[in-house]
Amino acid sequence: MFNGFCHSVMGASHEKRGIVCQDASAFKVGEGFAVAVVADGHGSKKHFRSNIGSKCAAEAAVETIETFFADPDAFDASFKEDHKWLIRKLEKYVIYLWNEKTMAHLKENPVTIDEKHLFEHKDFIEIPESSYYGTTLVVAVAARGYTFGFQIGDGSLVAVFEDGETSQIIDYEESNPANITASMCNAMAIAMFDSFYVKDKRLLCFCISTDGLYTSFGSDYDFLDYHTIIAGQLPNIEAFLPSLKNNLVKRSHYGTEDDISLSCIYDPELVVSANETVKAKILDNKRKAAERKAKLLNK
Repeated sequence: MFNGFCHSVMGASHEKRGIVCQDASAFKVGEGFAVAVVADGHGSKKHFRSNIGSKCAAEAAVETIETFFADPDAFDASFKEDHKWLIRKLEKYVIYLWNEKTMAHLKENPVTIDEKHLFEHKDFIEIPESSYYGTTLVVAVAARGYTFGFQIGDGSLVAVFEDGETSQIIDYEESNPANITASMCNAMAIAMFDSFYVKDKRLLCFCISTDGLYTSFGSDYDFLDYHTIIAGQLPNIEAFLPSLKNNLVKRSHYGTEDDISLSCIYDPELVVSANETVKAKILDNKRKAAERKAKLLNK
């Protein structure tokens, strides 16, 4: 019914500074569902275990979806009855699991002397333990006849439909509010989630990514066109994946130099049957891109 893939690459700036990759990505295909997940650990000083936090967030999201879809028919019925309530319930459960996982990690791996030496003692004791693991989270789920998802912090969700049209479901700026740390570690995390629900549209694929990918493009047009190209290559995914992974590395080195994660879920039958339509859309996108470039040059 569904398939998927995911990949994370270390940012060029992290390589230069000897910092670990703070991103995590995952996907899972189960009975009646497919889920894609990406998480981006915060880079600031007090989130010194954010690489662990992002991994815990990805694991918590996948485990949550698996748990709630244990009975797909019951989930479908509940979702159709009140999808807003059920999505909020999923968000709460993800937060619960993430806190459980990060605090278990802290118990097994107490803060080291080297980690404490990053701070003055008075500053360190004021940092909440959950902040050590601060991270964003983006989750997309394809079910039987509908798609939904939720996110906290920055990152992008792009849907590609059978007609080749793309949509950035949650606006990038809406998911990254100014002057607020939208994070899994925030005490008010549940109030910081954005969510979406799409029905009655045949979805080719859903791609979610951390902000390192979005910020490597010059415009929203280019960003969305990139996803149409991905959709056009999905019928040959095994041959395409190596070049996609190389491209993500290049985008990190020549873009913002940030970590990049991409996770995708798709309908294998639909990507084949709609492939000619998608290829035509790719050509049309190239034509429009050339027109936009010409207008800029003529200004």
